[in-house]
Amino acid sequence: MAGNIEQHIQNTLLQATKVVEEQVDSELEKLDRMTSDEMEELREKRLEQLKKYEEQKREWLHKGHGQYNEVASDKEFFAEAKDSPRLVCHFYRDSTFRCKIVDKHLSILAPKHIETKFLKVNAERCRFLVQKRDVRVLPTIELFKDGKFVDRIVGFDDLGGKDDFSTEMMEWRIAQSGVINYSGDLSVRPDQATKKSTTTILKKSIRSRRDLDDDEDSEDDD
Repeated sequence: MAGNIEQHIQNTLLQATKVVEEQVDSELEKLDRMTSDEMEELREKRLEQLKKYEEQKREWLHKGHGQYNEVASDKEFFAEAKDSPRLVCHFYRDSTFRCKIVDKHLSILAPKHIETKFLKVNAERCRFLVQKRDVRVLPTIELFKDGKFVDRIVGFDDLGGKDDFSTEMMEWRIAQSGVINYSGDLSVRPDQATKKSTTTILKKSIRSRRDLDDDEDSEDDD
């Protein structure tokens, strides 16, 4: 029975490998069939894409992206929100310690995600905005896309419920709303991924130790 299972696994792996090889071969064949003119056209399209992206980056930076800035008034907030299609806004108070924790993480994420504007609003100075947004707990992070409110992070419950959460955890939670570009797996929380990785390494270490012990036992038997 065990032999049949192992054979099935091997056959499945071989089939998967064959599919990948066929896909790679197909792409290579496409490249081989391309004429020099087609290759040049492909290169020009790629350069044009890079050029447009660089222009977009300069526009973002000109609008204040790449920095974690504070808006001084309600009016300024509405102008900033209207000017950028993706916005992360932290409502804070100087005397609230957890707001400083949020500041630390957003200061790291702002230059990493220049496609999104990162702002902070002093809840004691912008009382009209706080009332309009119905902000009751600090820190609160509100997320906007195309000028519309899409999500809210209140306190640290969504970030593991503790003060020492990672910047990756904050990034993952913000990415759930689609207001930043995220290259990771949105279905897996970063803290869970770390635990899973640690568990896998531990299991491998235990198996290796057992294999070594088995080898030593075999040598003793001889």
